[in-house]
Amino acid sequence: MNPFEYESKPLDEYFMNWEQMYPKSYNKKTVAPYTKVRIILMNGTEFESNWFLHQFARNCNNNDLRREIAVVRSQEQQQQKRISCLKPINENMLEETIAYEQLAIDLTAILAQNEKCPITKAALDFALLEDFDHLYRFANLLKMDYGIDADIMVGKFTEIMPGRPTINEHRHPIDNIRPYGNSKKMDPYTRLVGGIITAAEQQTMNFYMNMAQMYKNHLGRKLFSEIGMVEEEHVSQYESLKDPNCTWLEQWVMHEYTECYLYYSMYLDESDKYIKQIWLEHFEMEVAHLKKAAEMLQKYERKQTKSVIPNGEFPTLLKFGGNKEYIRNVLKTVGYTSVKEEYIEASKLPQDARFFEHLKTINKAPEFVASHLVIEEYINKFGEDYRYCDKPHPIRALSNRKKDDITSGRK
Repeated sequence: MNPFEYESKPLDEYFMNWEQMYPKSYNKKTVAPYTKVRIILMNGTEFESNWFLHQFARNCNNNDLRREIAVVRSQEQQQQKRISCLKPINENMLEETIAYEQLAIDLTAILAQNEKCPITKAALDFALLEDFDHLYRFANLLKMDYGIDADIMVGKFTEIMPGRPTINEHRHPIDNIRPYGNSKKMDPYTRLVGGIITAAEQQTMNFYMNMAQMYKNHLGRKLFSEIGMVEEEHVSQYESLKDPNCTWLEQWVMHEYTECYLYYSMYLDESDKYIKQIWLEHFEMEVAHLKKAAEMLQKYERKQTKSVIPNGEFPTLLKFGGNKEYIRNVLKTVGYTSVKEEYIEASKLPQDARFFEHLKTINKAPEFVASHLVIEEYINKFGEDYRYCDKPHPIRALSNRKKDDITSGRK
C-alpha cells in the first residue's frame, strides 16, 4: 500500500458531525484485548498529531500556512474525540491502565523484533522490561482493590510477572538521552518506529500525569505518580532518537505518513467489524492530510515528498499478538541500567555512581516506594503476589512469590 497513490476526497468533506464523533463504546466484558490496545495506540497517535501541529503553528510566522495547519488539526481533534469515546463509561481507570501496559509491552516487543537499527532496538528492549514490570505492579493493585484478575483482561496473551523492578528504574534525567539518527540514512521502518513509540509512551505518560490524583486511595495515587515518572524517562529516551534536523514541514509529512501506516495496519488487524470501519475511515482522512502536508512542503520549501519518504510503500505492517518468548529472552538483561548513551550492568558501576546517588535521593527508603509497597501489601494479605506466567520466571531472583525483590537492576 502506497498512501500517496490512494484516492481521497477534498479536506472539507472529512469534517464529522457530533453523532459521528460519539461512537458506540465496546463491551468491556467481551472486547478483544488487542482491540483495546489498538484504541489506546490510535488515541495516543492523534494526541501526538495535535500536540505537534500546535507546536508547529506556534513556531510558524505565515498565517496562510497556519490556517492550513488549523484545518488538519481540527480534523485530527475530531478523530481523537471519536476514538477516546470507544471506551465505555463502566470501565474503571485501573482496568484501562492494564490495557495501557499491555500496549506498551507488546507494541515495544513487536517493534523491536522487526527493528534493524541496533541503537533503536537496544532502546526498545531496555524500556520493555520496565513496562513489563509496571503491568505486574498495576495487576496486583487491581486484584487487591477490585478483585479482578488481570490475566483475563490481557487474554493470557501477555505474562504478568516482575521485570526490572520499578524501584530501580529511577535514573538521573541526563542518563535517559540517546544518540539521534540521520533521517536521510535511516531505514524507513526505523523512522516509523521512532514516531510510533514516542507517541504511545507519551500517551501513557499523559494518562498517568492526569489520572494519578483521581485514584480512590493513597497507595494507588502514589503508584500512578511513580510509574508516571518512569514514563517521562521513556518519552525522553524515545524522542531523543528522532532526527532533530528535519524541518517542521518535513516532520509534518512524516507524521501524516505514520498515521496512514498505523490506521491501515489497524484496519487490517482489527477483529471488531464496527471499529474496523472506523479505522478505514480514519485512514482515508489521513491520506488527505498527508497530501496536504506534501502540498505545503512543495509550496514553501520546494521539496518533493521523495526527499522525506523515498518510497511510499508501507514496510512491514503492525500486527498485534503475544510475545512471551521474546520477552523472556530480553529478561536476561534485567540487571542493566543506562549511563548517558550506554546500557551498563548496574553491578559494574562504582558505589558512588550517579545512578546509585539518584536512587538514594528519589527512593530514600524502600518502605516508602509505592511500586514496592503495593507488592508487599498484597503478599501480607494473600500470602504471595499475583502473577500469571506459563512457566517459572527465567530470573531466579524474581521467582520468589513471597518476597518482592528490589535488588535486580541495582546490584
